[in-house]
Amino acid sequence: MPCYNLKNKVAIVTGGGQGIGAAIAQLFAENGAKVVLAEIDEEAGLEREAMLRERGLDVTFIKTDVADEESVKNMVKKTVELYGGVDILVNNAAIMSVKSIFERTLEEWERVIRVNLTGPYICSRYAAEEMIKRGGGVIINIASTRALMSEPDTEPYSASKGGLLALTHSLAISLAKYRIRVVAVSPGWIETSRWKKSKLRSEPKLRPIDHEQHPAGRVGDPMDIAHICAFLADNEKAGFITGVNFVVDGGMTVKMIYAD
Repeated sequence: MPCYNLKNKVAIVTGGGQGIGAAIAQLFAENGAKVVLAEIDEEAGLEREAMLRERGLDVTFIKTDVADEESVKNMVKKTVELYGGVDILVNNAAIMSVKSIFERTLEEWERVIRVNLTGPYICSRYAAEEMIKRGGGVIINIASTRALMSEPDTEPYSASKGGLLALTHSLAISLAKYRIRVVAVSPGWIETSRWKKSKLRSEPKLRPIDHEQHPAGRVGDPMDIAHICAFLADNEKAGFITGVNFVVDGGMTVKMIYAD
C-alpha cells in the first residue's frame, strides 16, 4: 500500500535513469505519480523506462541535457503534452570532477557548474511556470554533504552543491507566493552500484569498516534518499516545510573524528 500521497501527481526526475534518481523515480511511481525520467544517457533512460513499465508503473523517458536551455524547455513541453502539467521537480542530475586545481581546466570547472547548478536553475524556471498553472508544486534539489565538507580536489562539485543550497532558500522565498515549496536533500555516502544501467551494474564492494564508521551502522542506499524525497513531495505530510536542507548521511557530518 502506498506510503505517500502522490497519486496522479506529475513528477520530473532529472538524471532518473540511474543511481539515486532511478530510486526516486521508482518510489514516486510506486506511490501513484506519473514520472518523467529526464535523462541525458539514452541507454540508461530507455532501460529504466522499460524496467518500470514492466511493473505497470507510469514512467516516460525524455532525453534531456539539463545544461542546455532548449533541451529543458523541450522536456517540460513534452511532459505537459503527455501528462497535462507538472507538480513535482527533482533536480538530481549532476556530474563530478576530481582533479588537482592546478590541472583542471576552466572548461571542466564551468561544465560542472553548468550541469550541477545552472541546470537546476533552468529546470526550476520552466517547471515552475507549469506548477503555477496547477496552483502550486514542489521542487526538491539533490545537493550533497560535500556542500558542507570536502575531500581534496573536488572544488567544482562542492561549489556547485553549496550554490544549490543557496538556490534552494532563494527559490523558496521567490516562489512562495505561487504556493511552490522548495527544499534540498544532501546525501552522504550512498552506494549506487545496483542502481546503474545493466552494463555498469555490479554488487557493492563494501568493507565492515565502511558501515561501522557511520553512526547509523551502515552505508546509505538510494532508497534512503528516495523516501525523504517522497515525504517532502507529499503536501499532506510536508506542506509546512520549505527553504531548508535535509542531511541524510547516517550521521557522518556530526561525528567528531580524531587521529589515534
